[in-house]
Amino acid sequence: MPVDLIAFRRDLHANPETGIELPRTAAKVADMLKAAGLEVTQGVGGHGVVATLRRGSDNDAIGFRADMDALPITEDTGLPYQSQNFGVFHGCGHDGHTTMLLGAALALAEDTALERTVHFIFQPDEENGTGARAMVDDGLFDRFPMRAVYGLHNWPGAEVGQFLTGPGPFFAFEDNFEIRITGRGGHASMPEIGVDPLVTGAALVMELQTIVSRSIAGRDHAVVSVTEFITDGARNILPSHVTLRGDCRGYAQEVSDTIQTRMRAIADGVAVTHGASAEVGYSTSFQPLINDAAHVETVAAAAGQVGAVDTSQGRFGTSEDFAEFLRHRPGAFILMGNGTTGAHAMPLHNAKYDFNDDAIATGVAFWTALAHMD
Repeated sequence: MPVDLIAFRRDLHANPETGIELPRTAAKVADMLKAAGLEVTQGVGGHGVVATLRRGSDNDAIGFRADMDALPITEDTGLPYQSQNFGVFHGCGHDGHTTMLLGAALALAEDTALERTVHFIFQPDEENGTGARAMVDDGLFDRFPMRAVYGLHNWPGAEVGQFLTGPGPFFAFEDNFEIRITGRGGHASMPEIGVDPLVTGAALVMELQTIVSRSIAGRDHAVVSVTEFITDGARNILPSHVTLRGDCRGYAQEVSDTIQTRMRAIADGVAVTHGASAEVGYSTSFQPLINDAAHVETVAAAAGQVGAVDTSQGRFGTSEDFAEFLRHRPGAFILMGNGTTGAHAMPLHNAKYDFNDDAIATGVAFWTALAHMD
């Protein structure tokens, strides 16, 4: 019986789940795939689902990935299918991604002309950057051999039917830092007998901006942003501690290494100058997403059968957990237009954003075309 994909997407939208544990979403996806006769494995890396359509040898098998998780945002769309889970919202379109890949799996299950094994990967926790690694660590590529893996994301502001991709670095890495400054707090009227970590922190915020302007070559994109400034002071109390948190972006490991090295040196130097001390924590949440040139040609050929495709896209500053899969298998990531007006053109992660149901058929057609590419 034909599946109403729009109704399926809206059901996911109204019942969003976040993180690595997505019991309802994963179960609905798995049930639909089982009913279509695919081999379905649940619980891969948490609530990840892998469905296999076995039509050829493992040597020629490929993988298609969609993300299933939502965001910790309160929706503000007023739609009739608005989230019923307060504070959780499909504000990045993963409900649409899941629906399009599900639709493609169902269509390909009935396609007797297909002569290739395809693994349909439904991933949890893309937003926190842990889902892909969890699936890999749970043996994704050993249990489901594939020679290449492909991913897709909707893109607000581009027309439905417009595809964007490009070879090489495509999405940025995301590093996170926390700098804890320790001084000596006291009465606000007597700063001379304390060590004010707030002033130290303010100076450090400014000095961190020199990393990009003076330590990174102009040809190498980088961003260092302080996004939080937290103190334990009050109106008449100088704090003893200040915590700075922030976000760094770029496209190469050397850039990440340079940012971290300079950040530690600057933090130590500024702290000593002000008589305070500083401790730096630095970690990577997302790897840079590097598209393989040959596989970009493959996804572009598939997209060209469905709509218009631009393969000259430069690098995007956002990050994507699909990058982890590309560290283990070659492949490519492509963006697909979500529309240019209203909620469909709102930025990703905006409380008024909505995935465009008119794009579902386009996404299904792209995936089915890609399955037939040599």
